[in-house]
Amino acid sequence: MTKTPKKKAGKVGSSFDNFLKDEGLYEAVTARAIKRVLVRQLGELMTREEISKTELAVRMKTSRAQLDRLLDPDNDSVTLGTLARAAQAVGRHLRMELV
Repeated sequence: MTKTPKKKAGKVGSSFDNFLKDEGLYEAVTARAIKRVLVRQLGELMTREEISKTELAVRMKTSRAQLDRLLDPDNDSVTLGTLARAAQAVGRHLRMELV
């Protein structure tokens, strides 16, 4: 009579982060998630402060087209300089850190 091995308690498989890393997608997914959070925060501030897109573009000294690219959560080609100008335009600072 042979004993069947018991399964270990705890996690089965790898974490989602590990899966993304293994697939080579972690950096892209993380960057897109950060961009989505920043866009949501900027949109909330615009609503709270009653700042229109046109007004924000003027404050940033940019075009509405560039502002629309900034506010598009799927557009990840926005520069840090643009994000910093947007934060300043709504009275905030952009803060990032390496972890």
